[in-house]
Amino acid sequence: MVSTTPRLGRTPRRAQISALSTYVPPRLLTNADLERMVETSNEWILQRTGIRQRHIVDPGVATSDLAREAALQAVGQAGLTPEQIELIVVGTTTPDMIFPSTACLLQHKIGAHSAWGFDLGGACSGFTYALTVATQFVASGTHDAALAVGADTMSSIIDYTDRATCVLFGDGAGAVVVTPATDPELGIIDFHHEIDGGGGLALCMPAGGSLRPASHETVDQRLHYVKQDGQTVFRFAVKKTEEAARRVLERNGLSPSDLDLFVSHQANRRIITSAAERLGLEERQVIINIEDYGNTTAGTIPLALKDARESGRLKKGDLVLLASVGAGFTVGAVLLRWAY
Repeated sequence: MVSTTPRLGRTPRRAQISALSTYVPPRLLTNADLERMVETSNEWILQRTGIRQRHIVDPGVATSDLAREAALQAVGQAGLTPEQIELIVVGTTTPDMIFPSTACLLQHKIGAHSAWGFDLGGACSGFTYALTVATQFVASGTHDAALAVGADTMSSIIDYTDRATCVLFGDGAGAVVVTPATDPELGIIDFHHEIDGGGGLALCMPAGGSLRPASHETVDQRLHYVKQDGQTVFRFAVKKTEEAARRVLERNGLSPSDLDLFVSHQANRRIITSAAERLGLEERQVIINIEDYGNTTAGTIPLALKDARESGRLKKGDLVLLASVGAGFTVGAVLLRWAY
């Protein structure tokens, strides 16, 4: 479809999140279920991850289907129609297929006929990266309404005979509408992102790309599933979550004590609490909801934001820091004042 005409040369402006919605499939996979599938226990999973259950799609349900539910609700909450969305950025590790992009499929499914868009491969940093990209297009004056989505069906690439990974992941999606800020004191303030490709092999899906296309051998060797060096990932995640958070705060003359809410990627309870302790954060400043969803990769931060909103822990004007570390390695932090 035809994209909107770029409006170049405009004065930069602040952008804000104007609406947020999430979606998880209704089917649950509990720790008790996993006890019957692999050699593990509810106590082992809880102690090491903090997870009790995760939501899993039914066969035939794809990432674009989860994203559609979240996106349509977010657009409606923003008081817009899909035709008014000009840009769609989808952060996902589990696209419906290699091509076309999930953004293209989502654009069609929600009827955003005036939008252009693309997928962004930031793994667990997918949402923070997608939000930053959408923010830049709105802040530059190029677009007035952008959709940033984090969505993954991790169950499609999880080996349910591997207890080291199958206990961690769930499926889910979140979407936000980004528009020009209505109050100059509110909205997206700053971001810090980085990558470290040296850690790429510590968390990856070895086959299915151009290096190792699908073959009888790659299937037999179970190389189309997530592989993880847990200790390496854990150490890097704790270290970089703290570093990215401090960098974006210090650049804006702030300290961790100024935060109303710290929303970290929900990969593991111990990663979140370790990073929060290093930052000197109090329990009231940190939201952890991994118990109910597991690691939904690009979906975790919007799911945590929604739970914070619904529990009264996120209010208009609150200073919020989003932080993520993911495969790649990718690192992301976004600082904002909540706008509604």
